[in-house]
Amino acid sequence: MTIAIIGPEVEAKLDWIRLTEALEAGHLLPRAEVGDTVLRRGADTLLTRSAWIDGMGLAVKAATIYPKNHRFGLPNLNGIVALFADRDGLPEAYIDFGLVTKWKTAADSLLAARRLARPDAETFLIVGAGTVAASMVEAYSAAFPKARFHVWTRSEKSARAFAETTGATPEPDLEAAVRRADVIATATMATEPMIRGAWLKPGTHLDLIGAYRPDMREADSETLTRARVFVDARATTIHHIGELMVPIAEGAITEADVIADFYDLASGAFTRRSDDEITLSKNGGGAHLDLMTARYILDAAQG
Repeated sequence: MTIAIIGPEVEAKLDWIRLTEALEAGHLLPRAEVGDTVLRRGADTLLTRSAWIDGMGLAVKAATIYPKNHRFGLPNLNGIVALFADRDGLPEAYIDFGLVTKWKTAADSLLAARRLARPDAETFLIVGAGTVAASMVEAYSAAFPKARFHVWTRSEKSARAFAETTGATPEPDLEAAVRRADVIATATMATEPMIRGAWLKPGTHLDLIGAYRPDMREADSETLTRARVFVDARATTIHHIGELMVPIAEGAITEADVIADFYDLASGAFTRRSDDEITLSKNGGGAHLDLMTARYILDAAQG
């Protein structure tokens, strides 16, 4: 039995559009079973996210988060994704954690944007200047050939550095940048809303990426009341992430206001209806998407 060991060197074989197609195809299979575990020793954490899709296989994504590692010149976040065969459960591949996370996260939002953003969208605002933000420039560029990128972050220095590596235009004023944008991607660690619904122009699409805990939000409740709301997976977002939990608790929206998730792609429900409506997709990034991405990466590496 040969187990593939796959690292970032395979990126040249990967394609953003093909990955979104693989994610869409994965949602035609039986609904995934997912499970997360968290173990802690003080601030140090072991997080495992597991998924099983009948007909595709199994994956376990394990990550260690050691906040003090930077003191030793080591990365704070480390991990690996193990992919197992569907038929017999034998291990097929160990894939670099960062590779899977990068491609899964950005492709998740790209799939949503391909269905929800206006095809003629040109002005793309990236809120945040980290690794995910940079990946979104790559991903959007693959599907929107007219895209012009702008970046806003609280740190002027970070915005300049991001602009130098991506070609994006730094924006000094978030409100003004939001009011001009056709597509907005938020990739921050914010716990208080940054995007205000009152700023959004008709036709805008938002990809909310950063928030992943109940105490995290990147957009206010008015944003959700003005938009048609979509998620990548109801099961991993509605009762888990503050972006939705808080507006629901406030009575601003209800669970029924979440129109569709990726399991509704085939029905046509996950779509924009008009040029002037505001659309919003919450990227929760469940383990089933890691499995679909890992399977795509293995197939591409061996192709």
